[in-house]
Amino acid sequence: RLIGMIQPREPFDSEHDPPLYPTGCAGRITAFAETDDGRFLITLTGVCRFRITAELAPLDGYRRVVADWSPFPGDREGEEEASFDRERLLRALALYWRKNRIAADWDRIKAVAHERLVTSAAMISPFAPREKQALLEAPDLGERARLLLALLEMAALEPTIIRPEARN
Repeated sequence: RLIGMIQPREPFDSEHDPPLYPTGCAGRITAFAETDDGRFLITLTGVCRFRITAELAPLDGYRRVVADWSPFPGDREGEEEASFDRERLLRALALYWRKNRIAADWDRIKAVAHERLVTSAAMISPFAPREKQALLEAPDLGERARLLLALLEMAALEPTIIRPEARN
């Protein structure tokens, strides 16, 4: 019940398989449901990141790769608690989510462990694909937290665009 997820690089044309980023993540399928139109909604729980060492021939329409798990030993062994400014991260996250109209249960968020906070915030936040990839490729939790904080603070400096139809 494991599946690897790898983000395509952009831009790409729709006539060819898109080139892939070199790092992906294996996830365990923890839930799935079939929609009325025949699609599947799959929930994955991340297990371990990997680097692509080679791409194999497709099988049943799915791309396949040879994965190297060794660059990410902390994923399998559990990362040590990282030192980062948690309060600063929470303030930046609150500002960013408010700006992007993302609702949150802040009492629960404040109570979660460092790793869960950083990983969940990185997944939920509507960053561009390149930014999400940079977060995935960060070598450890501390570096991922620092990068997340930088992305949140940079986004806070961007002006909010008010669409003409939203003005009164």
